[in-house]
Amino acid sequence: MTLLRGRTATILIADDDQDDRVLIRDAFLEGSTATDLRFVENGEALMKYLKRQGVYSDSVRSPRPHLILLDLNMPGKNGRDALLEIKSDPKLRAIPVVVLTTSRRQDDILFSYDTGANSYITKPVTYEELVEVVKTLTQYWLETVELPVDSRRAPFGDS
Repeated sequence: MTLLRGRTATILIADDDQDDRVLIRDAFLEGSTATDLRFVENGEALMKYLKRQGVYSDSVRSPRPHLILLDLNMPGKNGRDALLEIKSDPKLRAIPVVVLTTSRRQDDILFSYDTGANSYITKPVTYEELVEVVKTLTQYWLETVELPVDSRRAPFGDS
């Protein structure tokens, strides 16, 4: 079981494509130890989740994520806008954001890193490759690195 200081790791996935969400969920079930996966369909819902607004106001039902997987190309508030907002907010910017998108464009890659993305991954073509990406992500972000716990900051989403 993937644990962070005795807690199950929560991964928040922002992707508008239902098929991609199902594939990502299945890849985590197959290729990763236990994680708590949460899904939102666009950047607006992502920011509401992170700021605990509306249907995401309950911290038990919408726990702070340990990692965000972010698609860049979503309708409404896209992943680029959400990334800018996350990384400019002192209460949110420490949450690692891994861009997981179909784009291989250099301007998207540069924008993501310049804005504060922690990693940039182009979505794999096959399901088997996706399972391997999930294994690698899980091992690195949830088992290898030390993620920040800063008690001096107010809980995320609180004023």
